[in-house]
This record gives sequence, C-alpha cells and structure tokens, in this order.
Amino acid sequence: MKILFISLGCDKNLVDSEKMLGKLIEKGYSITDDENEADAVVVNTCCFINDAKEESVNTLLEMAELKKCGSIKALIAAGCLAQRYSEEIQTEIPEVDAVIGTTAIEAVTEALDRALAGESGKYLCDIDRQPIPEGKRIVTTGGHYAYLKIAEGCDKRCTYCIIPKVRGNYRSVPMEALIKEAETLAEQGVKELILVAQETTVYGVDLYGQKKLSELLRGLCGIGGLRWIRLLYCYPEEITDELISTIKSEEKICHYIDMPIQHASDRILKLMGRRTDKHELMQIIKKLRDEIPDICLRTTLITGFPSETDEEHEELMAFIDEMEFDRLGVFTYSPEEDTPAALFDGQIDEQVKQQRQAELMELQQEIAFDNAKKMTGRTLEVMIEGSVPEDDIYVARCYKDAPNIDGLVFVKSDRELMTGDFVSVRITGSYEYDLMGDITDEFTE
Repeated sequence: MKILFISLGCDKNLVDSEKMLGKLIEKGYSITDDENEADAVVVNTCCFINDAKEESVNTLLEMAELKKCGSIKALIAAGCLAQRYSEEIQTEIPEVDAVIGTTAIEAVTEALDRALAGESGKYLCDIDRQPIPEGKRIVTTGGHYAYLKIAEGCDKRCTYCIIPKVRGNYRSVPMEALIKEAETLAEQGVKELILVAQETTVYGVDLYGQKKLSELLRGLCGIGGLRWIRLLYCYPEEITDELISTIKSEEKICHYIDMPIQHASDRILKLMGRRTDKHELMQIIKKLRDEIPDICLRTTLITGFPSETDEEHEELMAFIDEMEFDRLGVFTYSPEEDTPAALFDGQIDEQVKQQRQAELMELQQEIAFDNAKKMTGRTLEVMIEGSVPEDDIYVARCYKDAPNIDGLVFVKSDRELMTGDFVSVRITGSYEYDLMGDITDEFTE
C-alpha cells in the first residue's frame, strides 16, 4: 500500500510527521509523493493561527474529493487540528476515516490498517502524556540537517495562544533519549541539528527540577559528525548567563538565537501574558550582543493585538529601529477561539492589522538589507544546500540562516560540491536578504 503523507505547520509538527513515517515504513507501507499513486493519505494538520487552520481544512477537503471519486481508499487526519476539532472533522468531512491526536502519533499504523479495512476510529490520548521518543524516524529535510524536538507542550499560557490546549503542559524529552536520537541522526549524515520545542529555554525543569538546556547542548556538542547546532524558540526571560556562556564557548553552537518577543509596549506585553517588559528585553539583547558580538538575533512580532493603539504601534516601530534585529517576522493578530485574547475589547480591523504589518516589514527590510551589505568582505563558513548547475552557482546557508525562514548565500565555484559540504566563502556582495560570495582556497570539509 502506498501512502501520501502531507505535513503542514511548523517544524515541531514536521518531527511528528517524520516519526509517523518511520512507523508506517516499519509496518510495511511505502511512501509516495504522487496523489495519483496513493492508496491512502495522512494529513498532519496545524491550527496555530487562522491561515494555518484554513490550509489544513482545505487540504482535508481536497483529499476528501480524491476519496469520493475512488482515487484513494482511506484518509487520516492527524495533529493539532485533529486534536482540537475531532468531532467537527468527522461530522463535516465524513470522508475522514480517523483522527489522530497530538500525543497519539504511534497510532498511525493501527488507524490506517483499520481505515483500509473499512473501519473508522478516533485516537486521542491525554494531551499531557509524556513524549514517546523511541522509534524509527524518516528525515525529510534532505539528510544534511534535521530538527530535534526536545519538549512537547507549553506552560506559558500567553493569552493569544491555543498551543497548551492542543499540545498540553510542558513535558521535556529525557536527555538520554535526545542524545541517542541525535547520535542516530549524525550516523545517518545529519550535520546541522536544530533544537525546537514550543520553548527550548526551560528544557528539563519538569524532569530535573532545573533548566538543563546548557547541559543538553554540551552533550550534543560531543557527538561526532555534527558541525552546527542551532537554537530556536528561546523565550527572552529564560535566557540565562549559563546558556549565553555555553553558546559562547561551544564551537559547534551557532551564534544564532530565535527569541520571540511579540511586542515592545509594556501594556500590550502584559495583555499578551508575556513575562518581560521593554526594559528587560533591551537588557537581554544588550547582554547577548556584549557577550557574543557576532550573535544573529531573530525575533517574531504580533501586530494588531486587541486595543493596540497607533501610539503603541509607533512605539514598536521605534523599538525595532533601535534594536536592529538581524532577522524578524511579523504576524497579524489572529483571534483564536477558547483563548482569553479572543474575548478582549478593542479587536482591531483587519485592514489596520495588514497596514501595520506592512509598515513593520518595510522598516525591517531596510535594516536587513543594510546588515546584508555590511557582510561584504567577510569570510564565512557555509553549508551547501543545492546548486544552479548552468551558472556554476551553489546555494548555501551561513550560521545566520535557519533553513526555510532566513536568507541564503549564493556561492560561485567551479569546484564540484555536494549538499552538506562546508566551505569557506568570501562575501562579495548582497541582494536584498541574500549574500553572494566566492569560494576561497580553504575547503573546510
């Protein structure tokens, strides 16, 4: 039986998809990316914001049409949307044979077996169930980099966020299991490991009674074959001196932090349920840059939060202008049912949200383009991602670039390179967010 597997949403969801793929292959299923060949479809859904929810629903509806016309025999919905709207999915999209919740990913084989036998089902476990780290995993990112999900759920309870309701409380994966998984990934050729969780910085508090991210990082740095270790989703209030010291001292850890701040107005931050104010944000940014001068800081913002005034928007603009983040993304506020913020007074008109988002991104574009220009003349280690053969150009990333969200480095070279190779590149110029450069005589791998 051939299975078409569609993974939607974030990189954390992707890890779940890769583990489900591993279980399917172990059971004897084969995987196809062609819907015309598929006997069944699994859609790992997302419902973080309205756009993600719509994409998930539309994908399920599209796959339901395939089942209606007999092209596929079974359709499974998994992940966040399936967890949150299990009843509605099975009622409104009867072609869906089974729904699999966020903590029941190991049930995918049973769900498919039964669906192909003509039986429907629901596989929802306690959302606070401990993560199950064991099992085969199929890396879908090309093999040279992979995500390591170090925890599940979240305890922060930000007023705009639905994640705790669909993913549960914060649960760390035991350190020995993570080290074992990372060793397996390295043996398979993974050279960049990207640590993800809803929040990486409080890793270990639930299991060990204290933050253990630094200890985990040091353990991962001891694994042969890994060249880069990258940190995403570091909440600013949880970034400790020990963590900064570990990033600074461990050679394999990229000088890169994804640190979502969401806003800079103290009033809005408080309404959001965030744990920092503007002054504290400025302090942690200063400390990171003082201790690690070449640190690349990525952040995300929410614009158009309920009751956000023009003055508070301007305050956020001024903050971004002053802080000059290397990387920045902006989401318009999306009211999610069952969250406190959805009931707040002062909901902002969608057109105003879009305008504010455009203004923030235009400002950030100027900052990013200027920062890119300043890289000219520097020599950087980059990892090859692919090529444009007819132009003798290779596509690469440097330490400042997380895959799929940041920029690229276009490398001119007549030397044959392979995906995953690390080479030294002298930057000769920039184009918007991306850099251009020539390979140097130094071949780092």
